[in-house]
Amino acid sequence: MSDKYFTVNIRAYLDKDEPTYIGEESLYDLLSDFSCPKNPDVEYFLLHNAIEFTKKDQSITYLVFDAEDASLVGYFSLTVKPISVRASNISKTMAKKLSRVSILDEETQSYTTAAYLIAQLGKNYSLPKEKRIPGNILLGFALETISSLKYSVGGVMEFLECEDNKFLLSFYTQNHFKPFDTRITASQNNESHTLHQLLKFI
Repeated sequence: MSDKYFTVNIRAYLDKDEPTYIGEESLYDLLSDFSCPKNPDVEYFLLHNAIEFTKKDQSITYLVFDAEDASLVGYFSLTVKPISVRASNISKTMAKKLSRVSILDEETQSYTTAAYLIAQLGKNYSLPKEKRIPGNILLGFALETISSLKYSVGGVMEFLECEDNKFLLSFYTQNHFKPFDTRITASQNNESHTLHQLLKFI
């Protein structure tokens, strides 16, 4: 990945045995400058949920910094979740790969397996435009981290969800993610909206 940036697992700031320990209060201060008006849910997660989710092992958040001045340029959160994929929504080639690591429900013709989930991905818009990290590099750090996990523990598939947005859908499909389903969810203001689910084999 680009040597202009580096990532830090926020556990490094929360573990008293680590030389990088700063504690929760200082970590909240560090995160407080993050802003993502294009996706308030992404901003809300980092400012209100990321630390608790990491402490409870629900997901792990990684901060991405500019190597030159250590400014926070973005973040991503990863976890492992079960996923159900209908055979009719994917190609025969993908179904064949999926069948090796999943359980097929004959009645619904759906494959169920565990996969790496890119739960959150967001860049910091409080920075000047020229300092913002390109989306493909931020995504690349998340994918690189998953590849490292695969090397250590295995796994064949990663997935994510994105808003019903043509730009985002195009961005992820250009990075080899394939749409396989949609679901309806509620945002922080309780408005319902559609999320597209996309997967990629590692």
